[in-house]
Amino acid sequence: MEQFRPRLLQAAAQMSVALGESQQDRLLQYLALFARWNSAYNLSAIRDPSQMLERHIIDSLSVVNLCGEGALIDVGSGGGLPGIPLAIIHPERSITLLDSNGKKTRFLFQVASTLPLPNVTVVNERVESYVPEQLFTGVVSRAFASIVDMLDGSEHMLAPGGRFYAMKGKLPEDELSALPKGIKVEQVHQLLVPGCDAERHLIELSRSE
Repeated sequence: MEQFRPRLLQAAAQMSVALGESQQDRLLQYLALFARWNSAYNLSAIRDPSQMLERHIIDSLSVVNLCGEGALIDVGSGGGLPGIPLAIIHPERSITLLDSNGKKTRFLFQVASTLPLPNVTVVNERVESYVPEQLFTGVVSRAFASIVDMLDGSEHMLAPGGRFYAMKGKLPEDELSALPKGIKVEQVHQLLVPGCDAERHLIELSRSE
C-alpha cells in the first residue's frame, strides 16, 4: 500500500490534518487489512484499494478535527469508519467501536491488535441494547440510516453536555425537520473532501438542557 502514501499526504494537507510518519504507516496498514479482509467479511461494496482510500479513509479524515474531545463511541462502526482513523490521529483519546455484526467486530479486533491501537475498545452488540459503564462525550456515526434512528438508538450513551456527530452526504433537510423535541442542531459542517465531488456534511447535535 506504500504507493498510496503520496495521495494520503496530499489529501491530509488539503484538509489541514497533520499526519506523523507512524500515523501514515498505521493508516496504510489499516487500508491493507481492509482490502485483505473485505472479500470474506463484506466490509464494503468497494473492491478497489485506491477507491477505499478515497471514499473511506480520506472521507473519515475530513471529520477528525470536528468531533470534540473526550471519550467517543462510533455506533454502527462497520469496518471501523470513522472510528479507526480517529483513533490513529488521536491516540490519547478513548474510542469505542460498536457494531452488531460479529464478522465486522472480529475484523475491528484484528485491526486494533495489529496496528496496535490501545485506545480502541471493540464491542459486538446492538446499539440500543449496549449499556456502557461510563457515558461518552461524543457519539459519531457514518452509516446510520437516519439521524432520528441514530438518536433513538444511542441517546442513552451520551453524557450531559455531550454531542452527536452524524456524517451525511447531501444536507438531509427532511431528517433535520423531523428531529425529536429536546434535540438541537449545534452546527452543520460542510466537509471538503479532496477527490470527492459529492456533497458531504457533518451534523453536530446536542440535547437542549
